[in-house]
Amino acid sequence: MSQQHGPYRADIVGSFLRPDSIKQARQQLASGDITASQLREIENDAIRHVVQQQCECGLHVVTDGEFRRAWWHFDFFDGLQGVERYDSDKGIQFNGVQTKAHGVRVTGKLAFGDHPMLEDFRYLKSISGNAEPKMTIPSPSVLHFRGGRKDIDARVYPDLADYFADLATTWRDAIQAFYAAGCRYLQLDDTVWAYLCSDDQRRQVRERGEDPDELAKIYARVLNKALEGKPDDLTVSLHVCRGNFRSTWISEGGYEPVAEILFGTVNVDAFFLEYDNDRSGDFAPLRFIRPGHQQVVLGLITTKNGELEDPEGVKARLREAAKYVDLKQICLSLQCGFASTEEGNSLTEQQQWDKVRLVTDVASQVW
Repeated sequence: MSQQHGPYRADIVGSFLRPDSIKQARQQLASGDITASQLREIENDAIRHVVQQQCECGLHVVTDGEFRRAWWHFDFFDGLQGVERYDSDKGIQFNGVQTKAHGVRVTGKLAFGDHPMLEDFRYLKSISGNAEPKMTIPSPSVLHFRGGRKDIDARVYPDLADYFADLATTWRDAIQAFYAAGCRYLQLDDTVWAYLCSDDQRRQVRERGEDPDELAKIYARVLNKALEGKPDDLTVSLHVCRGNFRSTWISEGGYEPVAEILFGTVNVDAFFLEYDNDRSGDFAPLRFIRPGHQQVVLGLITTKNGELEDPEGVKARLREAAKYVDLKQICLSLQCGFASTEEGNSLTEQQQWDKVRLVTDVASQVW
């Protein structure tokens, strides 16, 4: 494995709490008090600062905190050809809280095109110094799973096989385009694999007439198709997330129902896995991680609250995981981002950085 382009022994998932400067600037843009280019300058300043803070915590990998986005996924989908956003009847139901009501639907042929986020990455790369700039984008399965057939125009895609083929090509083009922009570490964020581990979510899939096990196979094929021809010096990781909105979650259940297909057949370089609480199940599914090349990045430190984990407890869990997969193939990270949506999780910026330091401290002691 080329350790040079990630994953790193101490790694991060991507998003950070939005500073007040950005929250205020967004409101000013909405009310017409500043222009889009003025907002971008304010974002640039905040991103420079957050990159510096990540480096000060001892990280060798940095992101732009997803500061230019309102959502971890919709902003990316908005930039694709053939996709339009709409206001849905209701938001996505988390544990006790709903998001704003947004959905996306496919109304034309899918394509990557000249995506605005390429410019966002170029800016991050220009200021990242000696640290590795990591880009995060949603995984292709996320575009299909939430709405399924009903959100794909049947006149454009009468046969879903054509849709899945275009979905894979769109992401393959995305991977190549970010590579051409200088990206060597790309992360696909994927909530769907966690949903396919949840009895409740699997029931909902069956109720809408789809087979969750068949979907898992389709998504694995789409991912592998997207990864075909990936350059050797590009690391692509997959972050499996159970939902993260204002410190709440959607799905629960261990990785066992999908472990064999996901770890055994999907050709990413690394899996970022949430393991911050009992909802994540035990480490036994890690036995399917392929020996040698693939890395597993364990999210043992939660971003959902500010309470600091005991470093000895984290080390003990790393030892426990090493019963199923070689410690050389294990890395440590936060369980998720701190702000999958612009609202952010329920903790302070100080607590956020204390968590990041905990990751780098423990990793330096273990490895």
